[in-house]
Amino acid sequence: MPEQFNNDRNTIIALLNSYRLSENSADREKYLLALFRFQYKYNKIYRDYCANLKINPEDIRTPIEIPYLPISAYKHHIVKTGDFTAEEVFKSSGTTGLSRSNHYIRSVRFYHQNTAYIWKKYFDTPDTFCFLALLPGYLERDGSSLISMVHHFIGRSGYSQSGFFLHNHQDLYDNIIKLQSDGTPVVLFGVSYALLDFVSTFKIEFPEIIVIETGGMKGQRKEMTKSELHDILMQGFGTNKIYSEYGMTELLSQAYTKGGNKFLPNPMMVVHTKQINDPLSREITGKSGIICIADFANLDSCAFIQTEDQGICYADGSFEITGRLQDSDIRGCNLLLEEMGL
Repeated sequence: MPEQFNNDRNTIIALLNSYRLSENSADREKYLLALFRFQYKYNKIYRDYCANLKINPEDIRTPIEIPYLPISAYKHHIVKTGDFTAEEVFKSSGTTGLSRSNHYIRSVRFYHQNTAYIWKKYFDTPDTFCFLALLPGYLERDGSSLISMVHHFIGRSGYSQSGFFLHNHQDLYDNIIKLQSDGTPVVLFGVSYALLDFVSTFKIEFPEIIVIETGGMKGQRKEMTKSELHDILMQGFGTNKIYSEYGMTELLSQAYTKGGNKFLPNPMMVVHTKQINDPLSREITGKSGIICIADFANLDSCAFIQTEDQGICYADGSFEITGRLQDSDIRGCNLLLEEMGL
């Protein structure tokens, strides 16, 4: 079994690399179907879920037919494809008081390579930017995938000023002003409440800065709409747009906006929606539903995830997050997991 598994996994990786070179739709569909069959074969949690849906893998002929695992499985089970010792375990914040999701990472290097590949598709290679990070809530806990990614970008940066800033806002301000005067391209990753705290004290006129809010007040401030948040931050940083990052513990890929609310198409993610009242049925394009993500990089856990986010998908592959599902909706999505004791 280990030899067969390794051969099958190497085949999947070869298909992924081939897709990355071409990024055409035929290679994408070929990869997703092969990845589905690979994970059905070697991922017990996913296979049991599919079996409970009475899905025969041989009947799956197109990616649209692939079933999506409710994301809550990561809170209650070890979701692995194959048997391996994890180099790291990414953990969700657990701010809601519920159990934390655990994502067992076979290769941190693979994760970092994937984040850099995606970053280059949206922006440029990481070495061309100075990365600053204002992520106190993430930095103060263990197992954050966001911290791991940003730490990698800082290590790849060609600028020695790159680094994390916990609560030392004065140092962050001084660094930004110096970098601006030097003409340095600056990226600032920040959790929403920390960015608001920063601009409540410091004002900057830096039109070229790329401020990427990672979402979430984490109980530190009153929740507000994305538009309200961005308006305040645009005034505080003197720029005409604020970027956003969409990622989560259970994913190895990220999506970004370049201002506004739409996350742009991503070569490593296919996003669609399911109907809120019928989580097994697809929602039509342009109508709000349950966000489902095929993460091409999640080959060692589960690539096909039904999230607990509500949103809208558009014909060009972009998508928008409009909120979180209600508890009753989440229960409906997870019902099949509960019925099968997962």
